[in-house]
Amino acid sequence: MYDPRFDALANTLTRHSIKVQPREIVLIESIDVPQEMVIALIRAVRTAEAIPIVELKENRIRREIILDSTDVGIKEIADCEAYRMERVDAYIGLQGSHNSYEMADVPAQALQRYAQYWLTPVHFKIRMKKKWVVLQWPHPETAQQAGINTEALEDFCFHVCTLDYAYMERATAPLKAIMEATDEVHIIDDNGTDLRFSIKDIPVIPCTGEMNLPDGECFTAPVRDSVNGTIQFNTRTIYHGAAFDDIRLRFENGKIVDAAANDSYMLNDILDTDEGARYIGEFSIAFNPVIRFPMAGSSFYDEKIAGSFHIGIGQAYEEADNGNRSAIHWDMVMIQTLVYGGGDIYFDGNLIRRDGWFIHPALEALNPENFFRT
Repeated sequence: MYDPRFDALANTLTRHSIKVQPREIVLIESIDVPQEMVIALIRAVRTAEAIPIVELKENRIRREIILDSTDVGIKEIADCEAYRMERVDAYIGLQGSHNSYEMADVPAQALQRYAQYWLTPVHFKIRMKKKWVVLQWPHPETAQQAGINTEALEDFCFHVCTLDYAYMERATAPLKAIMEATDEVHIIDDNGTDLRFSIKDIPVIPCTGEMNLPDGECFTAPVRDSVNGTIQFNTRTIYHGAAFDDIRLRFENGKIVDAAANDSYMLNDILDTDEGARYIGEFSIAFNPVIRFPMAGSSFYDEKIAGSFHIGIGQAYEEADNGNRSAIHWDMVMIQTLVYGGGDIYFDGNLIRRDGWFIHPALEALNPENFFRT
């Protein structure tokens, strides 16, 4: 049975996120997502008098391609995908997964090859220059990991992906201005985190539904060599098909000099992908009012949790570039609400957020209690 919420979501993606215009070419890339959602997007793109191009993919197939790949083989695939990405005006990525651990047995070398020759040139270097939006699709496996039933997850995801993002855009403007005027960021809690870095003169990018759904963050990047101290994460992260808990990183002059987790060996193996993999390429403060708990490593949702922040290890985004280059970009989330242990964020010595709650008067509109009063 067709779900009318598909049409509502397709309208948000095409009208708000990429603002599709007549005669534009829009690439719709679907990975393990219901065909009905793809059809809704095709219709929405055509309604805007634009041209849809569709690519249907599956994670099991992608795993097999990457598993025993060669440099030559991956480069050939990447060249084809790069050609198409160059041709289009906008990109909509629908990313689902029936099994979050599909890539768990793929050797690190194969994953690094995929990241270096396919992911980085096609998506980091070409797609980022286009109009683009990426959405993570809910599956029963995601609901199971989050500890809720499938229907509840679907309701939650449709709700959070069709919020009043226009209001969020207005409410985020003061945070952007404050971050642009900030030099030193200091993050501290009672669980072992004490981290300092500068964001001086690095661009600040508010994210309110244009590039990710769900959304709700404002990101920049640290001055590459300015990061010092320790951070102890409290949220599971899944990267390259492996789950990591209790990640603890220690920085000296920007570089991760000590890293530990439930699987310290694999963690350090990933961090040794290249030189830039041990530096931070992103720092982001999150505030989506609906997302209050982690989805067991689903970064698209976890990195938007109200009262959280995340750092992206590796590649910096060109919009907020600190010069760090890497084949990886790995978001690690820290939740600072009281139920997760609390914590403070200071800008130039001034308290901005305490225990996940914005203290600064200009930012109170971003607190969940105020979002739905409008």
